[in-house]
Amino acid sequence: MMIIAASLAMAAATAADVDVSKLPPAAKKAGVTFDKDIKAIFEKSCVKCHGPEKQKGKLRLDSLAAVLKGGENAPNVVPMNSAKSTLVHAVARLVDDEAMPPEGKGDPLTKDQVGLIRAWIDQGAK
Repeated sequence: MMIIAASLAMAAATAADVDVSKLPPAAKKAGVTFDKDIKAIFEKSCVKCHGPEKQKGKLRLDSLAAVLKGGENAPNVVPMNSAKSTLVHAVARLVDDEAMPPEGKGDPLTKDQVGLIRAWIDQGAK
């Protein structure tokens, strides 16, 4: 229980340092799920460095359970609150040294993709 509280406090402190007003809005789509909507985005842009073969920052994004488990800076996803989710901050490129994918390692996610990830998290990260 103490570990969970410490992790949430760390995530909140990190989120407080980010200007979330720069986030694209969450998509209006209802019923967003990992398997149906999010997995393909992660497979295209993230799994090369955060998948079964390699886990930079001890983070895997190839399954719902792995995403929810988080990595070194867990929790990376705060269900029902995408604005506090460090995963969203990274893919929206709000913090230069934490921007994902890093410069030269792939194309940044589009605002629509980030919005869909936000909607998924805001709807409970199912």
